[in-house]
Amino acid sequence: MTPGDLPTMLDDLEELVLCESFSSDHGAVAASAAVVATLGVRHLGAEPETLVVDGVTHLRWSFGAPRVLLLGHHDTVWPIGSLRAHPFSVTDGVARGPGVFDMKAGLVQLFHALRSLPSLDGVCVLVTGDEELGSPTSRPLIERIARDCAASLVLEASADGGALKTSRKGVSHYRLDVEGLASHAGLEPHKGHNAGIEVAHQVLAIAAMDGGDGATTVTPTLLSAGSSVNTVPARGSVAVDVRAVDLASQREVDARLRALTPKVPGTRLELSGGLSRPPMEAASSAALFKLAERIAAERGLGPLRGVAVGGGSDGNFSAGVGCPTLDGLGAVGGGAHAAHEHVIVEEMPRRCSLLAGLVAAILAGPA
Repeated sequence: MTPGDLPTMLDDLEELVLCESFSSDHGAVAASAAVVATLGVRHLGAEPETLVVDGVTHLRWSFGAPRVLLLGHHDTVWPIGSLRAHPFSVTDGVARGPGVFDMKAGLVQLFHALRSLPSLDGVCVLVTGDEELGSPTSRPLIERIARDCAASLVLEASADGGALKTSRKGVSHYRLDVEGLASHAGLEPHKGHNAGIEVAHQVLAIAAMDGGDGATTVTPTLLSAGSSVNTVPARGSVAVDVRAVDLASQREVDARLRALTPKVPGTRLELSGGLSRPPMEAASSAALFKLAERIAAERGLGPLRGVAVGGGSDGNFSAGVGCPTLDGLGAVGGGAHAAHEHVIVEEMPRRCSLLAGLVAAILAGPA
């Protein structure tokens, strides 16, 4: 069967987008999972396992002993009611709507690609419900399955121009809390220990950890200090976002953050957080990308391009346990998480064909 009947794909896409699935709304995610399950049954002819972990609904289809893991998520960043301002539409070859690019079109492509294969023996499909929150409940599922697989193919949206994502930075999140001592800012400011000034010192120290070359980024983000305009701040905090190209750099920044010391006498520091996602290093995707290039050439899909990106995905977790991983195999378009989120619909059957070829080649390869 030829992968990718576009009219049917667009009908399926509309069905998914019209079921809003804001990550933080467990009821909405459960309803979305039911719609995804129905779509999967329609195309794969098999019911999924419904896995509810801490209230979050995930779906898994398993066909024999897993050799290739197909990863996707059905939750989105869009709050319930977003469809009113951003209705689903297909105009002039462009589909729009909440979550259409990240990553409901990718799910449609996944099901249509697998439907075209003569056998699914060795395929495992995992569609998670909390990727946009950092995958707190699905990470163990991903890692457990990936350890047994020869490859992981991630249906996250492509990079600009349809490029595949051949590496992703590791992600770490921290919060540095500062405890000082309050006093009256007018009557006796010298009796206080100013947590706001200490936060300022720490922000500069943290920012200095960024090498400036874009490889490893260390970014102070959310700041707070003080309780009123006439009080020496007793407490303050700064959030820190770290992106690292390899695990060694990620661990180095972690050690430097944990070695921070206070500068304002009488203040105290407490660091929380740590490594959230391991890096998906380029070596993890190299062989799969070469395979994808070969398949694209054989199927007349044009040359492929691979890029490194700073954002994280569930591909970080599969790569982190040693499973070869290729990401960005989903929709071609742009505007993830933004009002201009969109998908170029003519690319959907082409990406579907590429995915089908990749899965078939991996299944046909050595065990």
